[in-house]
Amino acid sequence: MTGGGTGGHVNPAIAIANNIRENIPGSVIEFVGTSRGIENKLVPKEGYKLHHVEVQGFKRKLSFYNVKSAWLAFTSPKKAKKILREFEPDLVVGTGGYVCWPLLKAAASMGIPTAIHESNAIPGVAVKMLAGCVDRIYTNFDATAAALGEAYADKIVKVGNPIKPEFSSLEYSAAREKLGITGKYKYLLLSCGGSMGAEKVNDEMLDFMRDYTKNHPELLHIHSTGAIEYEAASAKAREYGLDKCENISVREYIYNMPELMAAADIVVSRAGAMTLSELAALGKCCVLIPSPHVADNHQYKNAKVLADAGAALLFEEKELTGGVIGEALVSLLENDERRMSMSKNIGAFALPDANRSIYFDLCELVRGAKSKNRRNIKK
Repeated sequence: MTGGGTGGHVNPAIAIANNIRENIPGSVIEFVGTSRGIENKLVPKEGYKLHHVEVQGFKRKLSFYNVKSAWLAFTSPKKAKKILREFEPDLVVGTGGYVCWPLLKAAASMGIPTAIHESNAIPGVAVKMLAGCVDRIYTNFDATAAALGEAYADKIVKVGNPIKPEFSSLEYSAAREKLGITGKYKYLLLSCGGSMGAEKVNDEMLDFMRDYTKNHPELLHIHSTGAIEYEAASAKAREYGLDKCENISVREYIYNMPELMAAADIVVSRAGAMTLSELAALGKCCVLIPSPHVADNHQYKNAKVLADAGAALLFEEKELTGGVIGEALVSLLENDERRMSMSKNIGAFALPDANRSIYFDLCELVRGAKSKNRRNIKK
């Protein structure tokens, strides 16, 4: 498995790996990432070995950084071959991010079955670069196939997004019971600005905690700041006296997201495709703040589909002034009927069979390769 940089790339890889391990208990699965990405926290926590390759993305401006990126893009597949020769995999699967490039490129050249999953409507750079050499391209949106072009139509399969089984199996009351909050809090508000963090989102949530949550003990508010912003956000939380409030929790990262999301009454989040799939699977009332720092503004495009269907509230970062998010949250907390309506509407976007579809197709890829005896792992 390979995919990294952000939780949006790592979590689907973990979901696919866990599903394979569940269906084939004797399978051996290892991951490849960089030494810098969030995969270094998430992958070992799931019990998988993580290898590293040195590779990095490109910046839009011409710089020495891009010269190094180009050099690593050229040399990293050769280094990835060393990992492949030692592990001798039957299959290599990527879920996005530039770290996918070297491993999938090397695997394809060695005749190893390969697949890549693109969760967003607009395919990323790595997916575009790999489209010509991988055996299968899994998608979540119809627009992805159109963006890649007719030349790859025969290898594109729309399956939805792979999510952890807990996102489709956990029930609201059971999750609250598991977390020990039944009867203690009337509402649970869960908010986060992405795995790496977002200063503007953190500021808005901390202000809401100070102005509202602090004075409403019936509301449990859990907020994830992201790794980069954790120290600054924690300092502000202490300045506001939030660290002394039993009903407020400010964390760097949320590791038990399925349980917390299942138990939540409202979720404030970025609009990565994986997160939207999880919210849909659980039927969650949500407020979406798309990241403005992603290619082709794909988070906004994803979120707009839900907002237009009455399945989510949508705010761009530039709109976060004058306590607009706070007003929206209070309105939702005070209107049970509206929350229920949004929950029903977002549930219509769920594609619950993604894990099953991906698993069976990957099995077909492996069986097909073995029947053709095409692998040349030592090459």
